[in-house]
Amino acid sequence: MVLDGQRARVDFALTPVARKLINVNPNTISWIGLILAFLCGLIFYLSGTEGREWLLLVGALMTIVSGYFDALDGKVAKLSGKAGPKGDYLDHVFDRYADVFMIGGVAFCATWCDPYLGMLALVGTLLTSYMGTQAQAIGAPRLYAGLLGRADRVVLSTLFPIIQYVMMQFGYGWFDVFGIEICWMEIMMLWFAVVGNLTAIQRAIITWRNLGKMYPEGGERKEEE
Repeated sequence: MVLDGQRARVDFALTPVARKLINVNPNTISWIGLILAFLCGLIFYLSGTEGREWLLLVGALMTIVSGYFDALDGKVAKLSGKAGPKGDYLDHVFDRYADVFMIGGVAFCATWCDPYLGMLALVGTLLTSYMGTQAQAIGAPRLYAGLLGRADRVVLSTLFPIIQYVMMQFGYGWFDVFGIEICWMEIMMLWFAVVGNLTAIQRAIITWRNLGKMYPEGGERKEEE
């Protein structure tokens, strides 16, 4: 899945709303998206309590709504002529916090995920985003390429909670794989952990090659302060 490269395809759902919100500060929309992401993570965490599994469906809905606001702020900024470095920086910061809130809500819920696996999923997610923005920071093209982008995570974080809840109704919420009992939410986190880290490595290699083309004779290494 590489949905980050398909953002133009969802303009039909963003542009009409963005035009109606053209007088709204894009940063306000970013804040709303961040608050929704926090609530989403909290809901996923609470869904692990016995009798509250239905919150998985609420969390799935909140994921979509949060992701929509995350995309909407940029569209409003462009249409209103307010797009700039400060807004772009704020968007990146909020995106990382949103990732931690949403994935962390599952990672620290023992019902849905082994905590060690959850930490690997968080590492993979954050490194994937870091490699993309770091490429831009050193003068290489901004990277959205890879096996697992933010849009992919939003889609999977919507689908798997629904799958988990539905399968639980039929008694298939957990199953054995080589003697290890796992659930559907854990499969999602395993995907984030493995494919997320592979995506980070993939982006690092692409950036290294791009830098080789930009600086064929090598560049100066910047010393850490």
